[in-house]
Amino acid sequence: MVAWSQTWTWLDGKWHEGNVQIMGVRTHSSWLGSSVFDGARYFEGVAPDLDLHCQRVNRSAIAMGLDALRPAEEIEALAREGFARFSGDAALYIRPMYWAEDGGFMGVPPEAESTRFCLSLYEAPIPSIDEGYAVTTTRYRRPLPETALVNAKAGCLYPNNGRAMLEAKAKGFDNAVLLDVLGNVCELGTANLFIAKDGVVMTPAATGVFLAGITRSRIIQLLRDDGFDVRECVLKTEDLAAADEIFAAGNYGKVTPILRFETREFQVGPVTRRARELYWAYAHA
Repeated sequence: MVAWSQTWTWLDGKWHEGNVQIMGVRTHSSWLGSSVFDGARYFEGVAPDLDLHCQRVNRSAIAMGLDALRPAEEIEALAREGFARFSGDAALYIRPMYWAEDGGFMGVPPEAESTRFCLSLYEAPIPSIDEGYAVTTTRYRRPLPETALVNAKAGCLYPNNGRAMLEAKAKGFDNAVLLDVLGNVCELGTANLFIAKDGVVMTPAATGVFLAGITRSRIIQLLRDDGFDVRECVLKTEDLAAADEIFAAGNYGKVTPILRFETREFQVGPVTRRARELYWAYAHA
């Protein structure tokens, strides 16, 4: 992830340059975690599935108990307006956000009427096909729908993935494979996960304990349309260890190869390369 880069943020009716301060010490979201966001991409002059990301941030807001203040079409139009503030060859991360300023009943749930909105755009290069990473399992698990707001892209969910990634880093890896409470593979700390074995592509079934991403769905569709047998199924860590290829699918890197799982090393395989080619062709179509 980029440490700092050119940034523009739409807030309170106008564009601001730089790291705009959006919360105070008594802002509900700053201490009780009532924020949601989404992430889309602009690169090479295109913004694939921007409409779907704008729709999802509104669904996340409603799931959190916030007001979805702006129609998805308006958020998309604002983003496209913001693209012009950057150089034509810039690769951007697009992040619409909602959060609560005040607390509701007894101060704990958010007060929907206090919802605020901003849209942040900043430069972030897309990793190349050669920038893969090593992954490992950790002791931390994905929560159940009954124990966390897993049906939203909520900021309060990320500390759990964050601590899993820190444990992975301490073991000498770049990212973490998160399991559910039954020991089934769910996702990586930052993206969804795919494997290829004997020509069959597999990804963990969307059981509701992790966010089945927009890029994940797009890759499934593109590979199926290209003739691949793509299965959403239960995967165990043994399946990852026995795979021919492993790759990540997520908004930040789109399609990123996994070069090592535990002690097993992998090459950037033909399915991974084809998935990336198909995505780029779709984006430019």
